[in-house]
Amino acid sequence: MSNPQIRRLIGVAAPLWAGEAEVVRTYWTSPKRARETDLLWLRRQCFKEFWGSGVGKYDRGGVVLGQLKNLLAKGAEIDVSIDRYEILDALDGVRAEYSHYCAFADLYDELRPAGTAKLNPQALEPWPEEDALTALRYRHQDEHGALGMRSCKFTEGGYCTLFSEGMALKGRSGVDGKIAQACAKVYDDEFEHMLAGIAGIAEENLSAGDWQLMERLAAEQLKARIRMRNAQFSFPLSEDRVQRIFAGEVQPIEFDYRRARLAA
Repeated sequence: MSNPQIRRLIGVAAPLWAGEAEVVRTYWTSPKRARETDLLWLRRQCFKEFWGSGVGKYDRGGVVLGQLKNLLAKGAEIDVSIDRYEILDALDGVRAEYSHYCAFADLYDELRPAGTAKLNPQALEPWPEEDALTALRYRHQDEHGALGMRSCKFTEGGYCTLFSEGMALKGRSGVDGKIAQACAKVYDDEFEHMLAGIAGIAEENLSAGDWQLMERLAAEQLKARIRMRNAQFSFPLSEDRVQRIFAGEVQPIEFDYRRARLAA
């Protein structure tokens, strides 16, 4: 799929993906890093994997339980008003998200101090920047319909930057090596989620105004993702650095067109 509008959309996103990657990469060697901050980001990632809003039509109410409840409610409509494979795809998505929760929850429980409580979903809470990102995504969906949803799917996962930066710790001893293993379990699934956000855009016959709107919505969401991730990791980047990233003072991520099966 060779499409100049898609390449332009990716061009808008690439510097902001790089900014989110910088947050995580900076944290690994930050003087702020300690076991307490590692446990904090892991706990918050578990929240995102289990309770996070996601961007699918079944997701409100939580990625895992919200989708399961909605799927159960739709059971009588299978092969009546809902195609059986739509349900299968949704179930595959729930299983993937739950496996991601397990990967990070297992690591959290391995790192937590002796005598402290085992992690469980009911103990997980969002943080202000996560709430702000969720509210923005829902507002874009509510105000812009299908384009809002498409923009959310495009930005989902932030080009897998948490997981790719975590995988870069491979070969290190101790907790870093375990983080690399957990991130490797998640990366391929998340990359496919990102591809799903791009697939089919060119066939939607979007107008020039639609493409411009998608660029704006994607940029707003990706900036909110940087703030969410910076807070999740105990603010390794200063506000000044965040603003410079927003202004484009960062080397953009090089999009992998070959793996994405797109023509550069």
